[in-house]
Amino acid sequence: MIPLYPGAAPGSESWTHSEQNYFSELFNTQVVTNVAQPTLTPFLPEHGSGTAVIIAPGGGFHALSIDSEGNEVARWLNRQGIAAFVLRYRLVPTEQEAVAEMFQKKPEVARADMARIAPLAGADGLRAMQLVKARADEFNLDVNRVGFMGFSAGGAVAVTTATAYGSDNRPAFVAPIYAGTGSLDEFIVPEDAPPVFLLAASDDQLGLAKDSVNLYNAWIAAEKSAELHLYAAGGHGFGMRKQTLPSDSWIELFASWLADRGLLNTD
Repeated sequence: MIPLYPGAAPGSESWTHSEQNYFSELFNTQVVTNVAQPTLTPFLPEHGSGTAVIIAPGGGFHALSIDSEGNEVARWLNRQGIAAFVLRYRLVPTEQEAVAEMFQKKPEVARADMARIAPLAGADGLRAMQLVKARADEFNLDVNRVGFMGFSAGGAVAVTTATAYGSDNRPAFVAPIYAGTGSLDEFIVPEDAPPVFLLAASDDQLGLAKDSVNLYNAWIAAEKSAELHLYAAGGHGFGMRKQTLPSDSWIELFASWLADRGLLNTD
């Protein structure tokens, strides 16, 4: 894993808790929690196209669904010749099993905790983009073909990456997947905003489908490139899990979108 910062992450220098990795019965998947020192884990294809995607798993800013919204996505992209970097961004510090603790909080407390941590997680997304682009030659990447994908809370990180970048960390494209943007302050679509690929399910049990619609409308109103897919069924947090639903093939739609932009070839 590659540390994002040479020392303590700015804004959380006093954090001393230790990262944890375990199977969450409530999420029914492997999770990472208590991230204090954000990192990137590289997944590099044998024959790369020069395109790369930084992946931010979701988990309500309390956990990271590290497999179905991280490592499994990275491996699938590798098979298409795309390099991937799974981001472990800063999370709400927890004292017990993080997912259980999140569900035990009063909704207003959980929302406040998420809003408090979202700027730190967004800063990690921007730093990750800067780092990968700075080391593009090392990873055999085209510096102009590095994008960002995020799921749920990680989708909020993706939106920050798409709207708050500078000259050295602008993503070439952004893919917020069933993004939850309620933790973000109001944002402005930049004049040179990257194209966005948006995807969610209408029956999202957290009611987040509207967030993807709102993002799409914001990009279109700014006359920027946007593509939106809404499945009738799929729920929230499906990632790479198979549910015997059309949403199972969502990542193939993403690959087609990349191919339409010439990002799967090696030219």
